[in-house]
Amino acid sequence: MHPTATDPDAAAQTPVNLHSLGRVRVLQALTDAPALSRAELVRRTGLARATVGSVILELITAGLVRESADGVPSGQRAGRPPQLVSLDPEAGYAVGLDVGHDHVRVILTDVVGTSRWDRSETIAVDDDPERALDTAVRLITSAIQDTAVPPEKILGLGLGIACPVDKATGGLRAEGIMPGWVGTRPADVLAERTGLPTRIINDANAGVLAERRFGAARDCANVVYVRLAAGIGAGMMSDGRMLLGHLGLAGELGHVVVDLFGAVCRCGGRGCLETVASPAAITGLLARSWGQPVGSVDLAALLRRGDRGALRAVEDAGEAVGRALSTVVSLLNPELVVIGGDLVEAGEALLEPMRRTLNRGTMGSLHQRLRIVPSLLGDSAGARGAAALVLDGVPEQLGK
Repeated sequence: MHPTATDPDAAAQTPVNLHSLGRVRVLQALTDAPALSRAELVRRTGLARATVGSVILELITAGLVRESADGVPSGQRAGRPPQLVSLDPEAGYAVGLDVGHDHVRVILTDVVGTSRWDRSETIAVDDDPERALDTAVRLITSAIQDTAVPPEKILGLGLGIACPVDKATGGLRAEGIMPGWVGTRPADVLAERTGLPTRIINDANAGVLAERRFGAARDCANVVYVRLAAGIGAGMMSDGRMLLGHLGLAGELGHVVVDLFGAVCRCGGRGCLETVASPAAITGLLARSWGQPVGSVDLAALLRRGDRGALRAVEDAGEAVGRALSTVVSLLNPELVVIGGDLVEAGEALLEPMRRTLNRGTMGSLHQRLRIVPSLLGDSAGARGAAALVLDGVPEQLGK
């Protein structure tokens, strides 16, 4: 991610605005839970009941939150029905952009993450950043125009990209992965062209944000998300904190070596996971074995028909992913692994050998309570996670 630089000494000298702090705490609680009673807000925020009441009134007047009955049938209530406070979905909006190796996707969500507009275009991205960014700007413009969202209500743009991202600079480590993007700073370009504050994140990290907020990893603090697509990457959370590493490059699972004598990878390594477990690697293997072209659409159809050759190739890929994941699980001890990306459509043909191989490669105490599940968000995880990058800042932005 590309955070805004701050001066810690100046920040220490700035007096705390206690009123704004109360607004932020209430908004944070409402961001974490869809609807809360006033009593629950008092408990979660640590604020006095009178302060919570004052803040809620102010936020309702500003159109940021709303209050409604809790939905319990009147015959089951005793006395006055409790009121629940929730964010007004139209209090703000976020734009999420997913730039993959072969597509550009834009989603516009309201402040609670509900999609209001979603569109994707298939284009070759790796060698043509100008075309990809032109497409992104055109889609973002269409999203705003089609939904008629007031521009001042758009809180920002999140960009998820299929490339390692330097967390300090927002620059791309694109060598060998997206060669045309070397030296580019797409977040800066998009901020200038759209007028929206823009944050950038690797697509697998966007995926784990999305699954934690909207999908299979809700209520999970220790989770690994694996994206099996044209590229393979992992987004990782430990105790609710994303693990980015020294430069922000953690999670490059696709470039973990699983075969010392395997094919040369586009990163320059040999036998990387990506060379055996990506859809392109699987279809390439089948094409060479059968002597005829096999595409990703063909692979999906072959799996639906139960073709034995396609199933064997996917099972082998699952075993390779399981070997790579066994190291991740041994180091991080997650409670959940979520598998996303194009290849997850293979279902248990992929997941069962993955689980079996991972179990063989880890101590029983690490995998006995570990769940490996498919993504609930499918191919929308990248764009929704990019939008979540913006939505994570809602309490501070709306609480000013």
